[in-house]
Amino acid sequence: MEKDHKKNVKTFIDLLEDKKAKNITVIDISKLTTIAHYFVIASGTSNTHIKALADNLVEKLSEMGMNPLRMEGYNFARWILIDYGEVVVHIFHEEDREYYGLERLWQDGELVAIK
Repeated sequence: MEKDHKKNVKTFIDLLEDKKAKNITVIDISKLTTIAHYFVIASGTSNTHIKALADNLVEKLSEMGMNPLRMEGYNFARWILIDYGEVVVHIFHEEDREYYGLERLWQDGELVAIK
């Protein structure tokens, strides 16, 4: 990972962990597409939990001067996508994450170890 991207991804992970996100996965997709460098995928246990994860992420990153380009799915809170350009965050309800299988769809990407 490039240094700045690595720092940014670590910040995303830390913020998701602060609100008890489950099963956080990071996929480096930079060699597969130009839409982003990384997908950060996490699960929440309920619609309320998923919204709390998204709210915390957006609030804390905004305080750091990082604002999302767009956010989709917030009203239904089954799958919230938050696009930060180089990093796209997907916050799923556990059942929907299994159904859509982003990790399977992007399996040619490189899984990034989370420490």
